[in-house]
Amino acid sequence: MADDRILIGFQMSSVSKETIELLLEDAQDPSLYEEVAKTNVNRPEILALLLENPDTPDEVLHFVSGILRVPAKKKTEIVRARKTSEERSESMLQKVQKLSVAERIHLALKGGKEVRTILLRDPNKEVSLTVLENPKITETEVELVARSRSISDEALRKITKKREWMKNYSITLALVTNPKTPPGIAIPLVSDLKTRDLSLLEKNKNVTEGIRATAKKLLRARRPH
Repeated sequence: MADDRILIGFQMSSVSKETIELLLEDAQDPSLYEEVAKTNVNRPEILALLLENPDTPDEVLHFVSGILRVPAKKKTEIVRARKTSEERSESMLQKVQKLSVAERIHLALKGGKEVRTILLRDPNKEVSLTVLENPKITETEVELVARSRSISDEALRKITKKREWMKNYSITLALVTNPKTPPGIAIPLVSDLKTRDLSLLEKNKNVTEGIRATAKKLLRARRPH
């Protein structure tokens, strides 16, 4: 199922205009513009989005204008409505909420940081889990997910399955100290914590008794005899 979703996500030619509009609005990777252009040469409405976007790289603008047979606009001729960061976030949230589940999954796989932040809170569990498959998600974002008390158990389990993330001490600590993390996942991670964090964990009333007891046992074992 996960592989199917990833395959669909890379079929940019079948992604809706509304989804691509959001991808471009939150784009941080210049290669995304080229990917959108080359996979949508038969969709003038998508190419027009690139022509009207002030962040579209020059070579992509020339490529698109050649296909549409219209002169490429100069950057100074492309006007973007000015919005505060709050207005931009609100506008983006409203656009995301109008998308179908399938469109939000497309967005979760390819979206930029702001889009990912919105979709991690998506009421549909499959959408929020798909964000963790986005190749651009950073370890800082994963740590925030690991600390979240509103995230699903499945998302926390998914984090522990990626070895690269579990090498990050801050992510491990976040998982162990998050009361939402199932004890079966948290307890085996306690032994990876530094002594100073074990001391804090031993007194942490937000975690289960089993986790505190494990921390206490490890502290006793680490004390010099």
